[in-house]
Formats: sequence, C-alpha cells, structure tokens
Amino acid sequence: MIGAPPGRLDDRVDGRLIGRRAVVTGGARGIGGGIAAALAAEGAQVVILDRLVAEGERAAAEIGGRFVEVDLADAADAERATEQAVAELGGIDVLVNCAGIFSRTQLIDLTVAEWDLLFAINTRAMLTTMQVAARTMIPAGSGRIVNLASMAAKKGGASEAAYAASKAAVVALTRAVAFEWGRHGITANSICPGYVLTEMGAGTRTPELVASWEALSPLGRLGTIDDVAAVALFLSLPESAYLTGQAINVTGGMVTH
Repeated sequence: MIGAPPGRLDDRVDGRLIGRRAVVTGGARGIGGGIAAALAAEGAQVVILDRLVAEGERAAAEIGGRFVEVDLADAADAERATEQAVAELGGIDVLVNCAGIFSRTQLIDLTVAEWDLLFAINTRAMLTTMQVAARTMIPAGSGRIVNLASMAAKKGGASEAAYAASKAAVVALTRAVAFEWGRHGITANSICPGYVLTEMGAGTRTPELVASWEALSPLGRLGTIDDVAAVALFLSLPESAYLTGQAINVTGGMVTH
C-alpha cells in the first residue's frame, strides 16, 4: 500500500500513480478534465478521449498527456480510439468513463432518436471501452474501472427520462463488470455526482434553479469538479482495492442511498 487516502486535491501527496496508465473519456473539459488532471498529477500517464479536438489537445498538453479524437456515439470509432489509446500507453491500468450528454425533454415528447443517442454515448460507449480495456487488464490480472453515472440514476426527475435511465444503466452495467471481472483483479465502481456546474446542461439552468439546488444539500452548496475528481482518484489507487460494484454518491447529502 502506498500513500494515504486523498483529501483535498491541493493537499495530496503526488506520485501515487507513477507507472500507471490511464484512459479518460470526456477528458477535454469539465469533470473529465478534472479527473484527467488529478490522475496526471499523481504520476499517471494519461490519454484523453474526446470529440472536442481543440479543448482535448489543450487539456492533454496542460497535464503532459496525449489526446485521441473519438465519436463515442459510433461504436466502431469508440473501439478504434480506445485501442489506439491503449497501444500508445503500452497497456492500461485505469479506465475512467466520463463522457456523457444531457437533455431535458418531457416524457410525452421524448423521441426514440433522442433516447438512442443518450444511451449510445452515456452507456453503450462504456461497454465498448471496457471491453477493449479488459483485453489488457484480464491478462495482467489487475485494473481499475470508474464509470461516471449521476444522482439521476437513483433519484430521477421530471423531463430527465432518457438521461436518468441511461445513468441507471451505467450503475447496473458497472455492477455486472464487478461480478464478472473481479476474479481477474479488476475493480469497477460508478460515481453518482449531484449538481456540478459544468458546460453540460448550462443552457437549461437559471440562477433561481441553481439556488434551489443548493438548498437541497445539508452542506448548503453544490459540488465542484474537485469533489468528484477526488473520489475518482481514490478509486484509481491501491487503497481502493477492496471496493468494487459500488455506486458512490457525491451529492453533498442530496442522495444518501
């Protein structure tokens, strides 16, 4: 065992992931960007997969990592990009699936196309990237998989049917991975963040809505990117070796089950 469980990101002891190789989907910005930076700061070699080329290249350069463009809505491209990332790293020890999209549509107006797109990016892409990673992790006898779900997976909400269902599927998929691949030394956990103000969903919120969300937390505030990145980092460390199949809330107490 090396080091101690992380506290605040700016208080951590660097170097706990030296020699580890990590792939982060959706790492160009937002929560994914914060997670990629946290892993790199601990010494991991990081490849960011994202469709945002300029932002992804900039984020990778800032952390001393690499960038691979991908369209995660295309299963073949998701497989191609993940294989490329693993090849460039010479293997993989940590996979963090953070890419996702959000929509708000009343259930009666929800189209099959919108439903399918959310599931393609939020859920199916995780299946593809995990299968690619497992081809290396299983022979190696170890690996860490962290999948970003959402508070919506446990709580749901009006006008969030497709999003909530896709994130609930992430939780169920991650549990299946934990059961099937645990014997190979692979852990798989999902993170269920609450309200974190990133670019995703920015067009759907107002100051009044944000204030109402803050009132839901016993801590009286919304989450930050660092709050989520700290949990993802812990799940990537040796200290989390006996933690698998969990859906961990990072909600400031808004959800506690």
